[in-house]
Amino acid sequence: MYTAKGRLDNSSLIKQYSPLVRRLAHQMIAKLPANVELDDLIQVGLIGLTDALSRFDVGQGVQFETFATQRIRGAMLDELRGGDWMSRGTRRQQRTIEQAVHKLEQKLGRAPQESEIAVEMGVSLTEYQELLGKVRGTQLVYLEDMSGDDGDEDYLDRHVADDSNNPMALLQDHRMRQALVAAIKNLPEREQYVMSMYYEHDMNLKEIAAVLKVTESRVCQLHSQAIARLRVKLREW
Repeated sequence: MYTAKGRLDNSSLIKQYSPLVRRLAHQMIAKLPANVELDDLIQVGLIGLTDALSRFDVGQGVQFETFATQRIRGAMLDELRGGDWMSRGTRRQQRTIEQAVHKLEQKLGRAPQESEIAVEMGVSLTEYQELLGKVRGTQLVYLEDMSGDDGDEDYLDRHVADDSNNPMALLQDHRMRQALVAAIKNLPEREQYVMSMYYEHDMNLKEIAAVLKVTESRVCQLHSQAIARLRVKLREW
């Protein structure tokens, strides 16, 4: 598309390729933690599209969509790498919870109750539940969890980059999903409900609270507790 002066009509091209940005964002967010916002990825992707328009050279012999896809995906990955996923203090608190859960599961042979986890951590039940509220938005997978032993392998490169033609990556993803499904089935019943409503039915905290007849803060606590249990199981996997 060109203007009357024979230049690329950027406005029309951005409109034409906006669906490509959205498609790439949806593909990417499916492999990312729940706290990553789709709209943020789309906005960054549009910046990548604009950059592609300014840099594209027909003489390179590459189709614009192929060139733009690389630029859009690259912009999204750069944004994710530079993002502050979770404060160090919050991560330490999350791991303390996970360590207590893991120790009690080994000792009891079942999923520990919140009161038992609180005792293991040396805090009151109220203090423990307040802590669950503080780690709200906890990720199921941290980027550093997925790095290689030598630290040079990046989660984003292996799991978010275009791996549609990588059989090993697809197999790992399938196994990960199977492990996750199995772990969810072993959650306490109420936590299973929260995970199902939040992730499968796209219900927000207020809607889930209404169904369970509890407060939104309690739903947040249950969600954080479920994530802690799942991370323990997935780390074993």
